[in-house]
Amino acid sequence: MELSSAELDRYARHLTVPGIGLEGQSRLKESSVLLVGTGGLGSPAALYLAAAGVGRMGLVDDDVVSRSNLQRQILHGESWVGKPKLESAVQRLAEVNPHVQVEPHACRLTPDNAADLVSQYDLVLDGSDNFPTRFLTNDVCFQQKKPCVYGSIFRFEGQVTVFAPHLGGPCYRCMLPSVPPSGAAPSCEEAGVLGVLPGIVGSLQAMEAIKFLLGVGQLPLGKLICYDALRTSFRTLRLAADPQCALCGTTPTVTSLHNPETLASAHCAVEDPSLPSLSVENLANLLAGGPVALLDVRRPEEFAVASIPGSVLIPLHELEHRLDEVPHGSPLYVHCKSGMRSAKAVAMLRTTGRNAINIEGGIDAWLNRQKSSSNV
Repeated sequence: MELSSAELDRYARHLTVPGIGLEGQSRLKESSVLLVGTGGLGSPAALYLAAAGVGRMGLVDDDVVSRSNLQRQILHGESWVGKPKLESAVQRLAEVNPHVQVEPHACRLTPDNAADLVSQYDLVLDGSDNFPTRFLTNDVCFQQKKPCVYGSIFRFEGQVTVFAPHLGGPCYRCMLPSVPPSGAAPSCEEAGVLGVLPGIVGSLQAMEAIKFLLGVGQLPLGKLICYDALRTSFRTLRLAADPQCALCGTTPTVTSLHNPETLASAHCAVEDPSLPSLSVENLANLLAGGPVALLDVRRPEEFAVASIPGSVLIPLHELEHRLDEVPHGSPLYVHCKSGMRSAKAVAMLRTTGRNAINIEGGIDAWLNRQKSSSNV
């Protein structure tokens, strides 16, 4: 595939690199990558893949830009708050490199559409933030013999690898056979992440994608690259292919994209219909009638940003040791950011005989209600 004079000028620093040159740059132009997510990891990966001259990039995302995204999701800016991430991404990438064809897919990756989407690209870069989507990208890439460039982030730490059993490495299920039980892993609200971290991890993902497309270097097959920002250190953990793996092992039991892992709930909130709950609309009506017992189980730094008037803060991890501060008798309304931590708190408090009730959607729903009311 020939490069135009404008492209030759744009990629001049690539053309002098051994292993790239004119042939490698043409190969990049002929290549295609599907990015699952345009958030923290997808943002830097998309920017660098576009700048590098990957000819065709598919973006899968159905979310809108929120202000809390901007601390780390560098594809998007203030003017895009409330608008689709895909529209923001397409416009930004066109500014980075107009020679790249960007294909937006305004949807979530699901067992129903994954095979069709992945079949159109050479490689998948997983920038998702939930277990079911990670299992799904892994499973569909295994089925279609496409590399899956994996990345994950947590507070000050990140991980990168390439899952590609057809190239001799393990798959994601070899590392994590099933979705962790509820509460075993911190929720997206509880964990948090340093804004710079996804820039580092997403850039490493882009690097591995480009290496594969160029056919240079060694992919981290069977290696989990772990970055610790606080210690400024990298270490490598060995990942062995599991002969008993349900997907890529010798006697596979996972043969469909519709399986318990890919169909698990991707939401942060705990869905337990047995727990009593109350909408923020009904909570507002209660507060209008006078004080109520309202417990906030978020962290102090979250409470400092925004809180529901009259709420008392006891972080979830301290609640069990501060039960003497929690009243008996009258209804106790419990909330967190979106409902997960408060659901855990309600379940625990009800075992102690307290009349605890979960606030649906947490303070996120409360603030959205306030915003909607102010716009009327």
